Amino acid sequence: MIHDPWRRPARRAFAGARAIGQGLLGVALIALVALAFLPGANAAEAATPITLEDQTFPADARVAGTPLQLNGVGLRAAFIYKVYVAGLYLPTHAATGPEVLAESGPKRLQVRLLMDGPSDEFAKAFTGGIARRTPAGQVAAMGDRIAAFDRTLRSVGNVRKGDIVNLDYAPAVGLTMTVNGKPFGAPVPGADLYAALLGIFVGDQPVDARMKAGMLGLAS
Repeated sequence: MIHDPWRRPARRAFAGARAIGQGLLGVALIALVALAFLPGANAAEAATPITLEDQTFPADARVAGTPLQLNGVGLRAAFIYKVYVAGLYLPTHAATGPEVLAESGPKRLQVRLLMDGPSDEFAKAFTGGIARRTPAGQVAAMGDRIAAFDRTLRSVGNVRKGDIVNLDYAPAVGLTMTVNGKPFGAPVPGADLYAALLGIFVGDQPVDARMKAGMLGLAS
């Protein structure tokens, strides 16, 4: 048998290279596994609860079976009066008004009252706010639905400090309202109506610029 003097060193070199390659592969796999568990590595950072004016908004909610996250919270104040705080829940975080309105899935606007008052005033603020900030043609097209929403708001009667009002939107149902978990009125269909409602808070002409910033997560 003829012995090749280069065969044994070559085999050793090949085995060494293979061991190094396997070691590097193992290191890479470990790094990938570790990366998967880092916050924000594969998904947006989870939302956290927000407390404003002693009102704590949970980090998440669920509307029509869809999980939502708290986008931000803002305070509505008029002169020296603190009227309510509102939290916006969306499927994904939005940092601008157009991004909010572009979200096509379920949403929640949660209003927590900071003072007592007749629901008529909130009806005027919400449906009146829609009329003032929406083009006349769209208001006319939504007229019957705006009126239905107005009746729902007024049907609550007096509202009190600490009341929690959820104004939810689900594509298959429309706009629904609950007060302290109790439903009021019938669903009002239309993504356009809910977008007009959100426009009061995060549109180009918000009712309160600081509140808009808070609901977009840009200010505490």
